[in-house]
Amino acid sequence: MFINPIYLLYAAPAMLLMAWAQSKVKSSFSAGMRVSAPLSGAAAARHILDSEGLYDVGVELTQGYLSDHYDPSDRVLRLSPDVYNSRSAAAVGIAAHEAGHALQHAHSYMPLILRNAAVPAARFGPIAFVVLVFAGMFIHPSLIWVGIACYGAVLVFQLVNLPVEFDASNRAKALLTNMGIVDAEGAAAVRSVLNAAAWTYVAATLQTLMTILYYVMQFTGGRSDD
Repeated sequence: MFINPIYLLYAAPAMLLMAWAQSKVKSSFSAGMRVSAPLSGAAAARHILDSEGLYDVGVELTQGYLSDHYDPSDRVLRLSPDVYNSRSAAAVGIAAHEAGHALQHAHSYMPLILRNAAVPAARFGPIAFVVLVFAGMFIHPSLIWVGIACYGAVLVFQLVNLPVEFDASNRAKALLTNMGIVDAEGAAAVRSVLNAAAWTYVAATLQTLMTILYYVMQFTGGRSDD
């Protein structure tokens, strides 16, 4: 079989971790929205960027729930409505995290450079994996290993992405405290939101790793007979 129930043994830990992390993000964000801050998410991001001399980096409103991100090609922070408008610890925490990515970009933070270079491989790796594995099953078995290697590019991207995300969160926590944007209660709320978000990246990385291990097992004779 191409996929069998054994896959659940590999995927279940990562799936459970992801479910927990996503639930934790939502609950932490909801709690953090009830902790007031003196600035909105947009104002906090603008203040952080200006304090670092990044006057040319924009802060824009975008649609979607927690769709916040930094676009390095346009040099702009795009913040979701809840983050852009809200004067809360959760909002300034997420906005500061995205501002942290802008700071990484401005300071040529090496893991960010490596992550951006790996984006095309991560984007097309899953597609190439499916195509090549099916081709390998009907044309030549060696194509299967090429497909698994392509999916491995996703894992490389995710591994490089971990320090990028962790560093942006650490920058955000320090900047918000040092600039007096959050008090002790607000700092705790920010930590809760950003730490929960970090676990989603860990879970995604673990899921990719376990998927690769499963298919390696399948195609090295470790799978059970049909």
